[in-house]
Amino acid sequence: MTKKQLALEVIKRLKSAYPYTDCTLNYDEAWKLLVSVRLAAQCTDARVNVVVVDLFAKYPSIEALAAADVADIEAIVKPCGLGKSKARDISGCMKMLRDDFDCKVPDNMKDLLSLPGVGRKSANLIMGDVYGQPAIVTDTHCIRLCNRIGLVDGIKDPKKVEMELWKIIPPEESNDFCHRLVDHGRAVCTARTTPHCDMCVLNDICGSAVQTQD
Repeated sequence: MTKKQLALEVIKRLKSAYPYTDCTLNYDEAWKLLVSVRLAAQCTDARVNVVVVDLFAKYPSIEALAAADVADIEAIVKPCGLGKSKARDISGCMKMLRDDFDCKVPDNMKDLLSLPGVGRKSANLIMGDVYGQPAIVTDTHCIRLCNRIGLVDGIKDPKKVEMELWKIIPPEESNDFCHRLVDHGRAVCTARTTPHCDMCVLNDICGSAVQTQD
């Protein structure tokens, strides 16, 4: 089975196992997703969803958050970890959205990557979830599962994983595929415990599971 054939089979099976999938960060505006995904670095989405309630209540717009003192932002987001750098990036990002983008989140990769604290993972999430464009979000679940399954071979660098996946994942499937990897990574192909290969829908085609069985 080629990697492309494997990818199509993985997509089919995950789609059946997780028919309803979505971003696990709560948001109702694009700029809020930008903030939340920055806070999610080395932090659970569940904790971010709790922390941003207070942040967005106090600063309900791009302008309000751009005008906030960085120390005040840090005091609220500190429970997410790396509070100082995250607060600095959020402040800089909101200022740039206000001053350079008329308080609108860009809809293209180049402009998104120009924002403080926004890397390819965050930019792809915005492109896919907000603007409905093909997007591959190489978070820790994606990188772990794609290596275990055999869609990529021993690649841990997020951008390199993304570039390899673009070769084998149909663009129209890319966004939901990445969300389903998160679903599967949390429920079955776990990181902190032994993966539950016995209950995995990919058991017979996953490179890691097949090696274990051999």
